[in-house]
Amino acid sequence: MFNYLDPTYIHNFIQSALAEDVGDGDHTSLSTVPKDATGSARLLVKDTGILAGAELAVMIFAEVDPSLRVELLLQDGTPIQKGQIVLTVSGLSQSILKAERLVLNCMQRMSGIATHTHSMVQLLEGTKTQLLDTRKTTPNFRLCEKWACKIGGAVNHRYALFDMILIKDNHVDYAGGIEKAILQANEYLQHTDRQLQIEIEVRNLNELQQVLAIGKIHRIMLDNFSFEDLQEAVRLIDGKYLTEASGGIDETTIRQYAECGVDYISSGALTHQIKSLDLSLKAM
Repeated sequence: MFNYLDPTYIHNFIQSALAEDVGDGDHTSLSTVPKDATGSARLLVKDTGILAGAELAVMIFAEVDPSLRVELLLQDGTPIQKGQIVLTVSGLSQSILKAERLVLNCMQRMSGIATHTHSMVQLLEGTKTQLLDTRKTTPNFRLCEKWACKIGGAVNHRYALFDMILIKDNHVDYAGGIEKAILQANEYLQHTDRQLQIEIEVRNLNELQQVLAIGKIHRIMLDNFSFEDLQEAVRLIDGKYLTEASGGIDETTIRQYAECGVDYISSGALTHQIKSLDLSLKAM
């Protein structure tokens, strides 16, 4: 899987985000705060949940101004509640103000995602099933959203289109059928000398039987299956391939899907239906 937490990749994300926000200058701070003024601030928790983005915040402050001094008091993955202090930062006041909104935007959304993800993971305790995220992420913010899912206890699915082959229903239809899609995917990997796993989505037991007759894949996504059909699918697959259940699975149904015996459950709601946690950065 693509290493999206590589420092260079994170650096590029921060630089792009700062360019979007700062442009040719933070003119409010430049016009009101003396250039050499110094100060301190603390990042306050005003909500309850799971902390995420603290490590990223330290990196953002360092990118904005390496002379800023950051003391991290709470680590990513920590349960948090109103009144706690995540970190303190001190140094040039203009630098703190320049970093403030990017730090908060990232941490608030990441903490909301990690909180929801953690609650879903807890519902799977005692089963063999692991929770997966998806590509249903905010454009140009995927790094943070995938990172938050990981902090919350989920397993990252493929990062993007380039690090796995996932043959979905539209691919099958455009390719001319399941067999053609699978065989062409294998031929492509051989021709291009790529080492990528192949997953295929099936919509019913008939499509599953076709996949099992062909093979040449690593994982089967069982999309929008009833509980009864999912149990039958797991029985038919019989451990030959990894299994993934998907399709509108939420906190009310995730446990029952897991008890059908699938290896993974994927949920786009981990990233696309999230309330951010309330955090703030206040001068000390």
